[in-house]
Amino acid sequence: MHSGKRGKTMRPDGILVKNEDPMYYLIPYFLTKRYDAMNMITLDIPEMPMRAYMNEKRKEGKQISHLALVLTAYLHTLEKYPALNRFIKGHNIYQHKDIKVSMVVLKPDGSDTMSKIDLVPTDDVFDVQAKITGYIDQNRQVGEANSFDTAMKILTTKLRWLLPPIIGLIRFLDNHGLLPQSLIDLTPFHASLLISNLASIRTNHIYHHVYEFGTTSIAITMGNMREVPRRTKDGIVFDRCMPLGVVMDERIASGHYMAQAFAQIKKYLADPRLMERESLDAEKAAEQSAEAAEKAE
Repeated sequence: MHSGKRGKTMRPDGILVKNEDPMYYLIPYFLTKRYDAMNMITLDIPEMPMRAYMNEKRKEGKQISHLALVLTAYLHTLEKYPALNRFIKGHNIYQHKDIKVSMVVLKPDGSDTMSKIDLVPTDDVFDVQAKITGYIDQNRQVGEANSFDTAMKILTTKLRWLLPPIIGLIRFLDNHGLLPQSLIDLTPFHASLLISNLASIRTNHIYHHVYEFGTTSIAITMGNMREVPRRTKDGIVFDRCMPLGVVMDERIASGHYMAQAFAQIKKYLADPRLMERESLDAEKAAEQSAEAAEKAE
């Protein structure tokens, strides 16, 4: 699929996408910036199935958060819709080599910090919850800064006069696929997804911009629960829902593709048991059997 060369063919964090519809290769020349190509949607996720699942697990001594459910649903949707894990750089389309999620953590002293969680396709909802808990505990230590915070403090205090050329060089290297892996690992702007749980600070969901710098093509915010009207044969009913504000770079996939992916996310969140190991393994086995049968025909 790719030669081992750096530059246009492969970056430290991505592999060039080939054999796509020609339109996908043209669009980045017309829409050169992510903010030119931002589409936005609100997904209202009924809370009742999630709440019932979380209560059930709490009785078993397992704490599961809304954030863990959303992240796990997104993670396993990526398996079925891998184009969600793409990004545009230098007019080229790349596939992320891994799955990293950027997230802001509020510290007890009121300050905040931002870093990344590493996910793998085999993670189930309990694995994701454990990673979130560890991530938050690590980044909430008052007085302790993560690597990104430390680097930013040095740049903006001791080396402030060098900021323009340093940032200019970093952007140049990033645009040409030459940014070292060590810097990619450091910055929260190079990720598969940006997620922010605004409900944790009692705030409504927003449409968070996708950064022009870096490789993040999708941003999701979780907001305060709200009542959403739904028509039934007996009249209008109101469902308590968790709104997700989603912003996406439309250059990575078609609107139809995105709609199918969001429907899959909703399917997982409508029955969170589907995101447990046993269910995920059964689903994967069924898909593999179907593929084998199709090839045999």
